[in-house]
Amino acid sequence: MLKTSLLGKNDNSEPTSLDNESKSLSESSSNTTSENVPAAEEASGLSMMQTLIHLLKCNIGTGLLGLPLAMKNAGLLVGPISLFAIGVLTVHCMAILLNCAHHLSQRLQKTFVNYGEAMMYGLKTCQNAWLRTHSVWGRYIVSFLLIITQLGFCSVYFMFIADNLQQIVEEAHMVSNSCHPRKILVLTPILDIRFYMVTILPFLILLVFIQNLKLISIFSTLANITTLGSMALIFEYIVQGIPDPSNLPLMASWETFLLFFGTAIFTFEGVGTVLPLKNQMKHPQQFSFVLYSGMSLIIILYVCLGTLGYMKFGSSTQASITLNLPICWLYQSVKLMYSIGIFFTYALQFHVPAEIIIPIVISQVSESWALFADLTVRTALVCLTCVSAILIPRLDLVISLVGSVSSSALALIIPPLLELITFYPEDMSCVTIAKDIMISILGLLGCVFGTYQALYELIQPIDHLIANSTGVYA
Repeated sequence: MLKTSLLGKNDNSEPTSLDNESKSLSESSSNTTSENVPAAEEASGLSMMQTLIHLLKCNIGTGLLGLPLAMKNAGLLVGPISLFAIGVLTVHCMAILLNCAHHLSQRLQKTFVNYGEAMMYGLKTCQNAWLRTHSVWGRYIVSFLLIITQLGFCSVYFMFIADNLQQIVEEAHMVSNSCHPRKILVLTPILDIRFYMVTILPFLILLVFIQNLKLISIFSTLANITTLGSMALIFEYIVQGIPDPSNLPLMASWETFLLFFGTAIFTFEGVGTVLPLKNQMKHPQQFSFVLYSGMSLIIILYVCLGTLGYMKFGSSTQASITLNLPICWLYQSVKLMYSIGIFFTYALQFHVPAEIIIPIVISQVSESWALFADLTVRTALVCLTCVSAILIPRLDLVISLVGSVSSSALALIIPPLLELITFYPEDMSCVTIAKDIMISILGLLGCVFGTYQALYELIQPIDHLIANSTGVYA
């Protein structure tokens, strides 16, 4: 996730703060990370352990809980192998992005460049005259993809919270102290899933109005605690009494594998966080160790949860593993805790598109209307994510669609192309050129075919039980 861009720095090494965000945004519409924080905060920086914790939190979200269904879509053998391969490629592309940004910042004598600036400066310094002339479009494209990705994450949050709230509320009369596995029994929902989405809408609007960095840090800490506790209880349950997996397919159809690709890419949400995280470190030269060690733990966690979850629930695996948990107070509390964590994480995810869009809007109004314009845009963006969730209330397919459309471009397509543009004039090896081209082609194929398959599934008139992941199961 891109939560750590809250603390990013600009080209002049000025750290950011949400406390003076309104002022800084009205002063500049071209730099999305131009806010200021106290000098002491800059001097301290993040330690290796703090950076590792941020990296882990940025990559552990709702996508993680959808991995068991992703394994079902790929197969018991193909799924873990493919997820591991996608993880390795994603980490490699993160390293490429770091290398290109460092090289460009040195070449242009800048302290720090963000993702969009790296793309813009890479095009500006390449040999092709047409690309140099239109270099600013590199930044526009990256910013657009970041907006689509982050608003997509926020829409998924709406669906995830509503899914779990519906189960908690409508199963309240069946909850007991003893935990028993769910049976496949469909219950007619008392209230439509959209009612729960509309119910949480005003609370999320109030949440994104908070622009104080200390308050948001408290929310982030609370989200970390609830997420960690929830994951521990989920693992404790899925490792017990795993059925014989011999009847599970080793390889699924290629149509469902395309949905797996989108979900897998969606889960590796942290590609946009690596640059601001490195910039915030007390010793940035140590970030490579943090990146490789942290992402290794994340890949292991992903493969284990996805594989064990699919083996535990088999063909009845739901869009989120929390929807498969037993009906008892313990695991109802898991859903509640994870939902609370995702609720507070919404503000951190939301900040990324907000800090790109709001400066543009504020620059068009007078200073006296700046605060009103700021709050109006925030409200409109939250409502947009809610409307998107209401129109497409299918958690699994929206995750796959967002992953295929934008996450694949940010994680797999753009970094190798940026490396080609940045280092080609400096005699790149043929192996590196071939490697970058192959990764970009793989990402492009996954983007095109994954998007097609997700859209195709969305328009299919499937029975409510299969099509709507928000159905209640007992």
